[in-house]
Amino acid sequence: MQRILALVKRFRQEFSFIKGNYAILVLSWVLMDLASEMPTPNYQYYVQALGGTGIELGLIGFCSFMALAAVQFPGGYLADRYGRRWLISTMTFALALCFLFYALAPTWHFILIGAVLMNLCLIYQPALWAMISDSLPPERRGMGFSIIMLINSVVTTPGPLFAGILLWQFGLIPSMRIVYIIVTALYLAAAFLRLRLKETITSGDPIRPQEFLSSYPKAIRESWRAWKVVPRPMFWLFISQTISMFAIALVQVIQALYARDVLLIPESIWWLAYIPLFLSMLAVSVPIGKFVDRVGRRTPLLLSIVLLAPTILIFMYGDFTEVLISMSLLGVSILLGMSAGSAMQTDLVAKENRGKIIGFTNFVGYIAMAIGMLLGNWFYVSVSPQLPFFTLLVLLIPQFVITLLLIPEPKKREE
Repeated sequence: MQRILALVKRFRQEFSFIKGNYAILVLSWVLMDLASEMPTPNYQYYVQALGGTGIELGLIGFCSFMALAAVQFPGGYLADRYGRRWLISTMTFALALCFLFYALAPTWHFILIGAVLMNLCLIYQPALWAMISDSLPPERRGMGFSIIMLINSVVTTPGPLFAGILLWQFGLIPSMRIVYIIVTALYLAAAFLRLRLKETITSGDPIRPQEFLSSYPKAIRESWRAWKVVPRPMFWLFISQTISMFAIALVQVIQALYARDVLLIPESIWWLAYIPLFLSMLAVSVPIGKFVDRVGRRTPLLLSIVLLAPTILIFMYGDFTEVLISMSLLGVSILLGMSAGSAMQTDLVAKENRGKIIGFTNFVGYIAMAIGMLLGNWFYVSVSPQLPFFTLLVLLIPQFVITLLLIPEPKKREE
């Protein structure tokens, strides 16, 4: 009995930081990621079924990320100027309604419209990550960011399974329409939950909607000024992450098509490949969080890059079983990179500048992803299906060198 009580006490101490805003954001993330992962396996097939059989996937990805990039500067500025809560709660409601364009789309053009509107609503993204950073103690940042990934992998494991059952029952287009209606409902539930958030930084002034556009020039200037006071390693972390976002986008936009057309994996079972991805993330989330907090941020970042190379090669030339193995390794690589990268960024950037720095890095990163998606789709359709994967592998080299030589372990962790 004493041993059980000791374990309970240790468990409470280990996870005592899960409270307040962080707990609310995690719970809302549970709902939103359960929703967003449901259509993921069959999304590329859905766009093609609605007439997008050429480079339309790349065009949708390009326009989506350009829209997302466009709102990062004002998003970061407004988050630091007026606070996080209003942006997060209000825009989550608007984001939910954008999925109706996906659910009711008669052609792929409506997917394009919905994607652009949805990403404009993500103006709250810098505020979201800034609020998470504000809510985590320095000694629990690795664990905190890893738990977000853990919640994602636990909850979204049934998502692709449910989407696969609907696909078998109703066919591609009807099943995807049902899925997107469910996505809309779950996002609305998350939006209501986020109304309970409490502000973490405020000037005392009410936010004025007209500043969304008028603040843009000032937001850019403020973001540039913020870079003058952050440590130099943050700049190189930004460069490394931008390379990674571009490289991943090259492959992400055509992954399902490559599996079907080159590896000859049927559409009807492709969703099964996502199960080991989420299960592997579930298995290693807590250990990786502890690893990042105890060993540091730099080593997990390097391991993430090294692990991605064999992961891509196995996927490129594998059968279905080997693709499942590849997806498992991908889950580990994602967790290492995201947990360590997010924790290091929080360590390096002071609270009053986090929104602006996140906004700037997101702006550049999303433009890189926009170009990567357009280019990756064009490579696949017009040059060679393997070229996006080979390009990713080549880009791992400068990313590894930058991380190894120019990004030391932070000596001081910002509060």
